[in-house]
Amino acid sequence: MKRDCVTIDDIFRNTVEQYPDKTALIFQEEQITFSDLNKQIDKLSGVLSAKGTVKQEKIIIYLPHMPEWVVIWLALQRIAAVAVPVTHFYGYDELAYIVKDSRANTIFCSEKNFEQVMKASTDSTFKRIVVIGKGDLSGIEKPSNMESTEILSMDDLMKGDFLPPPAVEIDATDTAEMLYTGGTTGFPKGVPIKHVLFLDTINGSRTMVESLISKGKAVAVQGAPLNHIFGQDLGFGSLLSGDTLILLPKMDRGIFLDTVDKYKATTLFGTPTFFKMVLDHEKINDYDLKSVLYAVCGGETLPFETAKRWTEKVGRPLYSIYGSTETCGLIAGAKVGEPFPQGTIGKVVPAKQAKLIDSDTLEPVSADEPGELLVSSENMVTGYWNKPEETARYFISLDNKLWYRTGDIVRIDKDGWLFFVDRSVDLIKHKGYRVAATKVESVLLKHPTVAECCVVGVTDENVGEKIKAFVVPSTDAKAVSVEELIKWCSEGLAIYEVPHYIEFRETLPKSAVGKLLRKKLRDEERRKKELK
Repeated sequence: MKRDCVTIDDIFRNTVEQYPDKTALIFQEEQITFSDLNKQIDKLSGVLSAKGTVKQEKIIIYLPHMPEWVVIWLALQRIAAVAVPVTHFYGYDELAYIVKDSRANTIFCSEKNFEQVMKASTDSTFKRIVVIGKGDLSGIEKPSNMESTEILSMDDLMKGDFLPPPAVEIDATDTAEMLYTGGTTGFPKGVPIKHVLFLDTINGSRTMVESLISKGKAVAVQGAPLNHIFGQDLGFGSLLSGDTLILLPKMDRGIFLDTVDKYKATTLFGTPTFFKMVLDHEKINDYDLKSVLYAVCGGETLPFETAKRWTEKVGRPLYSIYGSTETCGLIAGAKVGEPFPQGTIGKVVPAKQAKLIDSDTLEPVSADEPGELLVSSENMVTGYWNKPEETARYFISLDNKLWYRTGDIVRIDKDGWLFFVDRSVDLIKHKGYRVAATKVESVLLKHPTVAECCVVGVTDENVGEKIKAFVVPSTDAKAVSVEELIKWCSEGLAIYEVPHYIEFRETLPKSAVGKLLRKKLRDEERRKKELK
């Protein structure tokens, strides 16, 4: 019998009742039905409850894509715990920061990043570490601050008799998860997302496609990380609608194309850069993509040439959507079948309201003039976790309503279509990743030979933007090479944050009050591109 659906788990339980024997997940030839997935979720949620996990306790998921990722996330929803998904690319510094900031004391990791967890544990004490893919862990040597930490494998955790999860009162306004976004400061900020907001978002996204692919009929390929809001929008939006979701072990073009062809995938999501890479694959013509009914991209601007090539190849348009973690994903997009003008990022979705303002005065801009985009919604995020100053900067009250400042400059035409004009100058979008320029700068400034530096994004047709650092060496320091600084950065940053170019300068452009003029350097690089 259909129950009153107010939480993520309510929706999932109803989906299981409706499609018990339908394939929910596919991963490396393994196919898992909705009923089997539900049994695993029930078992894990029961075990976690028996081990003392309480309502709204935060638990980190530090894993690459695998069925366990989905089982863990949904199990936490069943017992009203808060999932804290973290990219498995993070090193121990970033992981340790998030552990401390979120106050999580349980973590799920893989055997490949278990060492990073142990390093992070020198700064934070975990109550429990659960490792997927590792055998006997009884002989692990623990540091002195981890004597009470329970370290066990997922297999060990799931052994034993079935323990039914307790009935937990969950309200629609309870926090379902906390996603961390880098933003412009370089320090990840926690974004608490309520059940009702998450369900509003995925329902809105799935509704946009329903006229073309009814619920329960899609076969979606997970082309974006599950720790990212857009990846969740597609992934959990598919599962909670009764669709089949295919998880890829890694985003390899060959594996991706093989998967689409073999399973006759209907729904794809990725960055514009990834779609271009797929189109550039030397054997693209060997694959049948006729099953693809809906392909959508986000995370960066969609180049016209990529959109044109995709339409010519597949026979259907490549849609572009726009959103952010702070808004729980989707802000704007186009409904399937609705003609849209070239270059648009869509229309504001029904669940959101938008306003354009002058960034300096906060006054509304004139009609058809570009302005900074503000977004509001009924069940919106109201601030960052444990970051009052950042909250005050990005969540503002205007006209008796709370708005989130996206930092993006857009234009809205008379028909309501949004067009991206510019963005926060501190953010670089490389291969769909959001790279904080200030974070790269902070690592460079730790090098003893660097006196000043400024980092900007340089437009690149293949990856969106590449990272360029302008460096002023210390006058009394020994000479330093580009190679040495890049190596230095690679030891302190994620692989996608390391600068591609470094240019030495005697001075950097500054305002009258000494503020670095990052925009001036970006404009210089843009002009160089135009002259080539």
